[in-house]
Order: sequence, then structure tokens, then C-alpha cells
Amino acid sequence: MASTLADNNGNSNKFPMTFWIANTMEIFERMAWYGFFAVSSLYITGSIDKGGLGFSDEDRGVLQGVATFFLYLFPVVTGTLADRYGFKKMLIAAFTVLVPAYYLLGQFKTFPTFFLAFMLVALGAAMFKPVIIGTISTVTNDKNSSLGFGIFYMMVNIGGFVGPIVAGVVRAIDWNYVFVASAGWIAVNFIFVSLFYKEPTSEALSKNPRKLKKVLTDMVDVLGNGRFFLFVFGLLFILVMGSKFTSDNTVTWNQIIMISVGWAGMNFLLDLFLKKGQASGNKAWYLTPMKLGDWRFGLFLLLMSGFWTSFNQIFYTLPLYIRDFTDTSDLMAAFTGLMSVIGLDSLIEGFKSSMAVNGQVNPEYIINVNAGGIILFQVLISYLVTRLKPFTTIFWGVLITVVSFTILIFGTSGWVVFVGIMVFSFGEMMASPKSKEYTGKIAPPGKVGMYMGYFYWCVALGNLFGGILSGQLYAFFARDMGRPDIMWIVFALLALVSALVILLYDKFIIKRMSTNN
Repeated sequence: MASTLADNNGNSNKFPMTFWIANTMEIFERMAWYGFFAVSSLYITGSIDKGGLGFSDEDRGVLQGVATFFLYLFPVVTGTLADRYGFKKMLIAAFTVLVPAYYLLGQFKTFPTFFLAFMLVALGAAMFKPVIIGTISTVTNDKNSSLGFGIFYMMVNIGGFVGPIVAGVVRAIDWNYVFVASAGWIAVNFIFVSLFYKEPTSEALSKNPRKLKKVLTDMVDVLGNGRFFLFVFGLLFILVMGSKFTSDNTVTWNQIIMISVGWAGMNFLLDLFLKKGQASGNKAWYLTPMKLGDWRFGLFLLLMSGFWTSFNQIFYTLPLYIRDFTDTSDLMAAFTGLMSVIGLDSLIEGFKSSMAVNGQVNPEYIINVNAGGIILFQVLISYLVTRLKPFTTIFWGVLITVVSFTILIFGTSGWVVFVGIMVFSFGEMMASPKSKEYTGKIAPPGKVGMYMGYFYWCVALGNLFGGILSGQLYAFFARDMGRPDIMWIVFALLALVSALVILLYDKFIIKRMSTNN
């Protein structure tokens, strides 16, 4: 069974049933994720007497940063397992993990237990993500893949739009219902995968399925060897654990910097020692010098992580900013006025009770302007930037996000925040899709697929850095100093610096490399 759409030239584009089932499951999975994640900052830092966890902003930053960091790291491995054992089996395994994980998020109240449940959600989402993308890629062809992925991106944002609305309504009753709803959305997917999803790939049945060892070998070629990853993850561990304990003054940032410098110095001294003894024969991976893979691509991932660090503040920081500093009564008045004009006066009181507190619109509904804007304008924006080079689009998209953060500096009223989010959405619609295309352009010939598999690692780093910075900057500037405007200036400067260094990267590394070739 297939559905047919027509492109602009009148040619038919047929999508099999599996394509639509995969998109449907994506909607429900995104409803579950964004239903929780859009209100996660409010829940984690919310007062215990109102159903929240009562954690500090620093703890919130660590939780959100680390969990989403691994969510975007795991797919390299889970995607390989899906190829080896089958997409359908991996989907069933993902849902089996996600249903109890989401439910447990609402039951666990201590930092260690909540962190465990959050990591289970990250694992389940990481099992799901590469399978759905792989399904869309497998069941589309050269003629309809562009349209197919356009539909898929639309479904992502539909789920991201609906999930927070439901979460906002049910959290007015009890916070536990947010997590019950997320678990319920995932449970629905068991029906689709069990009854309607057909395995789109035969690789799991072949004699030579892709092996994990091959993935690890590719990882060395693209990014670096085991010693290099040990060094990097050591630095990240120091950063994460240091930020966790800064809230109670157990450690200071000066101490964190000193420990990081010590870790780096120890590793480079060890390398000098190991290089002198290289001729003594084969050694274990941890006794070999650090090796960097494609340093140009690694640098690109690091630079793009700056954009994603800023990007994530819409979900990490902005809900708290709206809750603590923004008067959204102007938006409430506009919404209720519109409802009255179109003859929905009877629903106004229900709207106020479920979507607002003390005349203020709940933050998750304002944040949802982002997903709503993408649903309405992504196709138009994609069309308008079709003839622009990927890098040009990325650069201007990031600059637009700088403008959005500048607007948020003055976000003490609801309409200003609304405009800031809409401006940000246009920047995202330009930069996010084109960053993937740019990755394909700078990858070596014949290795585009392999390099694309590691693109999301810049998103992973952006989530980690974004979560930690959100917690630290919100605590210092907004909570303690009462100056959230300085915080937004910092994020705007970070986005601006990211745009400028990516410009230098494209001009002095990529273009020069192309000229030499």
C-alpha cells in the first residue's frame, strides 16, 4: 500500500506505508520528548511544595546537559546495532526502555535517581532516532527523498508543538500527569510498530552486516583514537562534575581550571614518553600516543557546538526567564480578546485555568511559538534559501539568532519575548537544516555517509555546554544578581563569535583546501 503526492513537475512521488508509519511514530515520540523537555527546567527547579524537585539551577544545567549530550552520542552505536539486528527489533527495544523511563522521571525525586531515569530516556531516544531517520532514508529514493525528509521535518515539529500543549494542560492538575502522558505517547507506538511497521532493510539478514568494530575504526579515522577520546572525556568529566559542585562552594571555577590544565599537562607528558618508546612493539590502546583523525572536521564540530550551545537556551533558560522576569499579562489579554472576537467566550475561563497562572501565560506555551513558527514557515524559508550556498545560509541564520537574543535582553513583556522567539525561529530554519548539508559538502569524496553519522556530535557538545552554561549563568546573573539582561548579552556574544569563527573556518580552511586540491 502506498500514498502518492505530486511534485512541482507533475511527477508522482510514492511513499510506502512504512514511510507514513515511521512519521506517525516520530510525532508521538516527539510529543513525549518535548512534552517533558519543554517544562523540564520548570519542574527541576520548581519548589517542592508545588510538585517540583527543588534542585538548584546548577544541578538543572548538569542534568539537562549530560543527558542530552549522551542522547546525541549514542546513535552512532545504536544505529549500528539496528543495522545488525533489524530496525523493528530496535524500535521495540527503544519503546520498552522509554515507557518506564518517562514514568520513573515523575517518581524519582533525588538527584541520583532522577539522573538515572533521565539517562534511560536518553538511551531510549538514542535507540529510536537513527532507526526512524534510517527508515525514511531507506524507503525514499532520489526522486522523492527531498520531499520525504521535508515531510519528516514537519512531523518532528508537529510533535514538538502538540506535546508541550498537552503537558501544560495536565501539569495544571498534577506534575505526575506530564510523565504519565509522555509514557502514554510512547506506549501508543507499540501499536504502530507491532501491527503496521515493515522492516525496510535486509542488512540484518545479510552475511556481512555492519559490525561495531568497523564503527570504532571509522571513528578513529574521522575523529581520533581511544587515547584522544579518553583525554577529551576526561576534560568533559572535570567540567561536568565541577559545575555540579559549584552551587554549594565545594569547588571553585579556579580550581576546575587548574585541574583541567593538570589533566591536559599529564596527558601531553605521557604522550612524549610513549612516542619515545613506540618502537617497542604493539601496545594496548591506552598506552599509545593520542592520534587526531580529520582535524578539519573535528574543528568544524567544535565550532558548530557554539551555535547549538546558544540555540538550546530557548529550551534550557528561556522558560525560567519567562517565569521569573516576564510579565505575560499582555499576551493573556490578546489571547482572550481574540477568543472573544471569534465567539469563544465560553472557553475563556477554561483557557485561563489550564494555560495560565495568576494572569500569566505558562512559559511552555510561549516557547511553543518556536515549533509553531517552523511548521508555518519552514517550507517557505527552505524555498527562499535554495539558491544560497550552505555556508552563507548558516552564517546569516546564526546572525539572526544573535538578533533574537538581543531582543530578549528587553524581554520584560510577553510580546517582546514572543517576537524574540519568532526571530530566533527564522534563524534556526536557516542554520539548522543547512548545517547538515554543509557537512556533506566538506566531507571527503566517498565518505559523506560516514561523516554525516558524526554530525550530531556537535549537537551533543552544544547540549552539554548549553546545559552547563545555562545553569551557571542563570544562577549567577539572573538568580543572584537580578540581571538576566547580562546573561542574554553573553549568549548573544557567544552566537556572534560562533558565526565569525565559522566564517574564518570556511574562508581559511575549507576554501583554501579546495583550492589546493
